[in-house]
Amino acid sequence: MPLVKQLADAGCDLIHPEGAPPFMLLGYKGEGQLLKKWEKEYKLPFFTSGSNHVRALHALKAKKILGATYFVGGINDLFAKYFVEAGFDVLGMEGIKVDFDKVGQLSAEQVYAHVKQAFLKHRKADAIYLLGTGWRVLPIIKLLEQDLGVPVVHPVPARCWEMQLRLSVRQPVEGYGRLLAEMLPG
Repeated sequence: MPLVKQLADAGCDLIHPEGAPPFMLLGYKGEGQLLKKWEKEYKLPFFTSGSNHVRALHALKAKKILGATYFVGGINDLFAKYFVEAGFDVLGMEGIKVDFDKVGQLSAEQVYAHVKQAFLKHRKADAIYLLGTGWRVLPIIKLLEQDLGVPVVHPVPARCWEMQLRLSVRQPVEGYGRLLAEMLPG
């Protein structure tokens, strides 16, 4: 991957190749092997969206998770399989039907309703995982946690949390979920 090499050559302290689906499709073990290869080759720490989400869910002590995505169909089964390989009991990976190029047009309220409805079907979940940065849900993360009584992992706060941990920074941020607000150890 030439862009990874460019980042390593530029002297980065940490490299985070972005995008959950491309890496999750490798499976949890396949992704881990790729990360180890890159870390050995470039002598730098790496993490992907998927590995970050797994780490965040572990920090929250989640065992049974409910996933919510803006994909429908078999791809959600692949996402669920990734988390099962990572050791979680996936109670559901519930997609909302929306054209991919329209995801950003979903209101936070529509996403809230989708996630809440999915959670009410899977009440035994001890964490909710929101796949993807395409939907605009940052304003509802804290509200979902309050209303449903479980932590919510969203890629943006989870990424901020992990970058802080890896770079030895500790700046908690309120309003975007327990993970970032409490700066839980990883």
